[in-house]
Amino acid sequence: MIISLKRKKLKSGKSSLYLEYYGGSRKDKNGTKKHVRSFEYLKLYVYNKPQNAEQQRKNKEALKLAESILTIRQSDFIKGKYNMRNEKKGQITFLDFFRQMKEERYESNANYGNWDAALKHIERYCPEHVQLKDIDSDFVKDFKKYLDTKAMTKGGTPLSQNSKYTYFNKFRAALREAYNESFILQDVVKSVKSFEQAESVREYLTHSELQALSHAHCKYPVLKSAFIFSCLTGLRWSDIAKLKWSEVRDEDQGARVIFRQKKTDGLEYLYISGQARKLLGYRKNPSDKVFKGLKYGAHFNAQILSWCMRAGITKHITFHSARHTNAVLLLENGADIYTVSKRLGHREIRTTEIYTKIIDEKMKAAANMIPELEMNIAV
Repeated sequence: MIISLKRKKLKSGKSSLYLEYYGGSRKDKNGTKKHVRSFEYLKLYVYNKPQNAEQQRKNKEALKLAESILTIRQSDFIKGKYNMRNEKKGQITFLDFFRQMKEERYESNANYGNWDAALKHIERYCPEHVQLKDIDSDFVKDFKKYLDTKAMTKGGTPLSQNSKYTYFNKFRAALREAYNESFILQDVVKSVKSFEQAESVREYLTHSELQALSHAHCKYPVLKSAFIFSCLTGLRWSDIAKLKWSEVRDEDQGARVIFRQKKTDGLEYLYISGQARKLLGYRKNPSDKVFKGLKYGAHFNAQILSWCMRAGITKHITFHSARHTNAVLLLENGADIYTVSKRLGHREIRTTEIYTKIIDEKMKAAANMIPELEMNIAV
C-alpha cells in the first residue's frame, strides 16, 4: 500500500488536498490491467496562485496539516500491518487539529465564523507546540478560566456570556472529537461544565411598526422587499439571499417555497401568503435569484437602521429581527407554537418557546391589575 498526498484543482481557484491509497494493480476478467486506488478527501484547500501573504500563510497551514494527516495514515497502516499499537496520533498539535476542524466547516458554512473566532482565543492561550497527548482536564479548566477572566474582544472589552459559551463549546467539541477518534485516550472535557448560555434580547417589530416601515423610503428596494418578505415568512437571510425562482412554486392551493435550509441542510416546504408572493414580483428564469443584488455587509445593515429611523422606529433592528417579527406576529394572531416552530425550521420546540415570553398576555394584563394611586409626587 502506498499512501500519498495529492491535489485536485477546483473552479474556485483553489485545490482540494486529498490522500491517494494505491494498492497496486490487478487484471480483470478480460485481462485488462486495472489500478487499485481509493481516496480520502481532507476538506483542506490551498490557493493555486496565492495573491498575498495571508493566502500564502493559509496555504502553509493547510499543507502542514495535510502532511501531518498523511504521516498519521502511513503510521496507522504500518502499525496495523504489524499489529502494533499506534502512538503517533497523539503527537499532532492541538492547534493543528482545531484548525483542521475549522477548515472542514468552511465549505459547508457550518458555524465557520464561530470556529474561526474561537481559534483566535485558543491561539492566544495555547502554545503552538502543545500536542493532543499532553492535554488533560487542567488544560481545559485553565482555558475556561482564561475566557472568563482574561479574554477580550477586538474593542478591548471582556467577552459576553454568550461569546464565552460559544467559544468554550467549540473548544470542547474539538477535544471530544479527538477522544472519539482516539487521538487522546481520556475524555478530558467530561468533568468540566460549560458556561451557562445567557438569554439574548430578540428585537422585533410590532404590526404597526412593520406597517410604518412598509410606507417609509428605503434606499435599496431589493433590501426593503427582502426584509418585509422575511417578516411575512420567517425565512433567514441566508435562505432569502440564495432563493431562486426554481424554488418558488405557484400552486392551486397557494404559493410556497421549497428549499434546503443553509443552516441545517434540511429540506423545507413552506407555504407563503398571497402578499408575500406579490413581493416577489413576476417570475424570472428558474436559475435566477429572486432577490437579485441583495448583499450582506455593514453598509446594508446601516441602511436598515436608516430606513427604520425614517419610519420613526428607534429599536436596533437587524435583518434577523425580521425572523423574530414573524414569530411574534404569528403567535399574537393565534398560531400554535408547534406550527410556528415548524415554519421557522427549529429543530427543538424549546427554541420557539422563547417567543412566548414576548407575547405573554397574562403578564401583560397583570401589569395593570393594581388599582391606580392618587399621587402627588411633589409633596
